[in-house]
Amino acid sequence: MLEGVVNVLKPPGMSSSDVVTDIRHIFGMKRVGHTGTLDPGAAGVLPICIGRATRLFDYLVDKEKEYIGEITFGVATDTQDSYGAPEERSDALVTEEMLRETLPDFTGCQRQTAPLYSALSVGGKKMYKLARQGVEVERKVREINVPELSLISQTGRNRYLIRIVCSRGTYVRTLCHDIGGSIGVPAHMSFLLRTRSGAFDLDGSFTIGELKALKEKDELYMAVIPIEQALAHIGEARMTLNKKGERFLTHGAEVVFPGMEGLPKDTPLRAYCNGKFLGIAKSNGEAVHICTFLGQEEE
Repeated sequence: MLEGVVNVLKPPGMSSSDVVTDIRHIFGMKRVGHTGTLDPGAAGVLPICIGRATRLFDYLVDKEKEYIGEITFGVATDTQDSYGAPEERSDALVTEEMLRETLPDFTGCQRQTAPLYSALSVGGKKMYKLARQGVEVERKVREINVPELSLISQTGRNRYLIRIVCSRGTYVRTLCHDIGGSIGVPAHMSFLLRTRSGAFDLDGSFTIGELKALKEKDELYMAVIPIEQALAHIGEARMTLNKKGERFLTHGAEVVFPGMEGLPKDTPLRAYCNGKFLGIAKSNGEAVHICTFLGQEEE
């Protein structure tokens, strides 16, 4: 049975849930989940976990993202992207120089107000569903970080491509909307491509069509990143224990072993015991325990 992470190249017009459904059918597995929603209108990298890799959500989702987006000035929409209804218009011209001067104001740690049309929940209901019903809700404000924000090129009158490196939870369409507000000209996001999500990038991605072709050739394994490899970005804890100690460890008990003093505290680590990969472990400074077991399940 294939288990691990599939780096899917999602096309525009397809929801993240649609991708999960397709992967279930292609791989013939029920345990499938994505590591963070990508708007239906956006394209790009969407890591999909299959099998026991679905337990990796917390270790893969909270990672840095990279995008290429197009910001169009002159029109603001209710969804802050090109799929929404126009709310405000202007004939004002935004120059490349004006945009370059403004971008530094939106780099670094900042507070961002989430758009009304978002998948965030309020009282157990998605904000976009409440917005469509005309229900007014208090918009959530979140801390985000944008370490890199740069202008790539001008694509037309009042249209510019920008590159964004940001933390989880950043709404690029809101960023485009707010940049327009700072300049004084309404704006919206007219295109978005996610080029990287954590360690997964475009170079290693597969379209749904490519995955179907691999299945026909019985070569789906070529698209699956093994669980251990998918976690290569985190540190490791290697333990040598007797059979009793290994049994305690795999059943959730805390263990002590020589050399554990140098492990970082309360930090996810790839756990190895007697050379076998077991999952994710954490140290409290005095002992180590498995917090996510990924070893071979008993039949």
